[in-house]
Amino acid sequence: MAAERSLELVCPAGSLPALKAAVDHGADCVYMGFRDGTNARNFAGLNFDEAAAVEGIRYARARGAKVFVAINTYPEADSWPRWVSAVDRAAALEVDAVILADMGLLRHAAKHHPNLRLHLSVQGSATSYEAVNFYHEHFGIQRAVLPRVLSLAQVEQVIQNTPVEIELFGFGGLCVMVEGRCFLSSYVTGESPNTGGVCSPAKAVQWQETPQGLESRLNGVLLDRYAPAEAAGYPTLCKGRFEVNHETYYAIEEPTSLNTLELLPQMLDLGVAAVKIEGRQRSPAYVTQVTRVWRAAIDAAARAPQDFHVDSRWRSDLDKIAEGSQHTLGAYHRPWK
Repeated sequence: MAAERSLELVCPAGSLPALKAAVDHGADCVYMGFRDGTNARNFAGLNFDEAAAVEGIRYARARGAKVFVAINTYPEADSWPRWVSAVDRAAALEVDAVILADMGLLRHAAKHHPNLRLHLSVQGSATSYEAVNFYHEHFGIQRAVLPRVLSLAQVEQVIQNTPVEIELFGFGGLCVMVEGRCFLSSYVTGESPNTGGVCSPAKAVQWQETPQGLESRLNGVLLDRYAPAEAAGYPTLCKGRFEVNHETYYAIEEPTSLNTLELLPQMLDLGVAAVKIEGRQRSPAYVTQVTRVWRAAIDAAARAPQDFHVDSRWRSDLDKIAEGSQHTLGAYHRPWK
């Protein structure tokens, strides 16, 4: 008999095949976005139109999984109706929750769809229990996704002082910025990830083979240069290499994956409600591998947290798909804080 699941596993669904892969391999919840800039993974070929959304929700529900819709970018004055329409569409689809960041959209959802469960997106930048409680008192949010900049001690402080469920990122891309407050790419492209939905718009990305190596550019600005055998990641400004004091290195953020498997017993003990896997822009094969490993790990931790250890096979499987083939505990592990 399967172990009782006390920590929800929330997995990415950038496409219908990815959604099905997550559900088939043990996701408790999947999160998806509509095919426009209302979500923070607005890449060509990703996300859901109406037909795919209906089929995805039907598939997940038939197998006992929940579906969340991310509408987590910030509308501008001239585009407000598109974001409102996205909230209304999600409500009409009867999804299990919408993931919102903008206060105006939260107010619209709370007023017009009182039965719709509201989650505060990581883009909402709530880094304290006071911030989380503000959103709870004014808009009735039931869950908040915390930015990836807090230590576990700080997460504990939030959980102890709010009635709101707390969801943490457990695996995938690591962002050293406080999400929702990053304007780095707007300096180069003129488009903010907080409104356009992507850190590096595809139309601004350029690759070029040069005598010095493969170069990646964003709107003409050189971000990185790779040696022949070196893996090249999708170019974002924060993960570029910079020349500082005549040295060239990753001055802001190294390309590495967050991997918190070893912290699962502590998350359970703190009362974390859910662990989130990043990667709606990744393939169904990635979703399959990560979901399978994290399902096994969460179940093992729930059965015997005091005896939990990270299986070498789990680590090996995740190494194959980790960004830069490197793992970090990120901000969570700061024993001095």
